[in-house]
Amino acid sequence: MTVKPMTFIQTSIVTLALASTASVYAQDSSQGNSQENMKIRLATTTSTYHSGLLDYLLPEFKKDTGYTVDVLAAGTGKSLRMGQNGDVDLVMTHAPKSEAKFVDDGFGVLPRKLMYNDFVLVGPKADPAKINADKDVVKAITDIASYNATFISRGDDSGTNKKELGLWEQAKIEPNFGGYKAVGQGMGPTLNMASELQAYTLTDRGTWLAYENKLDLKILVQGDKRLFNPYQVILVNPSRYPDINYQGAKAFSDWLVNPKAQAMINSYQRHGEQLFVANAVVQ
Repeated sequence: MTVKPMTFIQTSIVTLALASTASVYAQDSSQGNSQENMKIRLATTTSTYHSGLLDYLLPEFKKDTGYTVDVLAAGTGKSLRMGQNGDVDLVMTHAPKSEAKFVDDGFGVLPRKLMYNDFVLVGPKADPAKINADKDVVKAITDIASYNATFISRGDDSGTNKKELGLWEQAKIEPNFGGYKAVGQGMGPTLNMASELQAYTLTDRGTWLAYENKLDLKILVQGDKRLFNPYQVILVNPSRYPDINYQGAKAFSDWLVNPKAQAMINSYQRHGEQLFVANAVVQ
């Protein structure tokens, strides 16, 4: 799949709600917050950080509410573990199975759809494994393994790494062939390494768009429905960790899923392309 921008009509409808949304949050933040902890700890995947999305959203959130958000960008696996340990107030991640377990085990509450984009398989322009004609991402990685081409895996238990390992599982391939390298790095460093080594790798589209002008790589496989990449925001359970800033986390979650932030997410672009599509359902 590719990211599809909102239509003009959809954008116009959302825009009408912005002024009233901002005033509501300004009123809410001015009532009863004088003695409240005004810092929120967010653990999130590196894609929301490296893409620049959070740098775009957070100043407006602070302007509307007064809250400051401390961002710990560590990949989905580490972010969820921080939530499990009560080290953060909420998480923003993109690994549906792991997120469901996080909630089912009682660590997270109020999971909300936030946005989506997709993953893409990138590699050297010479494409030695000849995957450019593949529409099926599982066939593409099978061809990479058969050719013993260099493949750089994040190897960091991130949402992207979980997606990649799931694809190898679907291909019934153990990723231990000679060209496979797990580097334990975030998406940005992984892309840089793939470019230097002229290797293949899986990346979220947002980070790719932020980095592509610096890389000697190209998108080779995209559009397979298995590359869909949804993001959620989930609060840490205050019953398990009563000392967290639940009220602040809830305010941030509410702000993210309402019209103003959703419109901002849709309008965020790099190099003229939309990085994420907002898809929150206001509860």
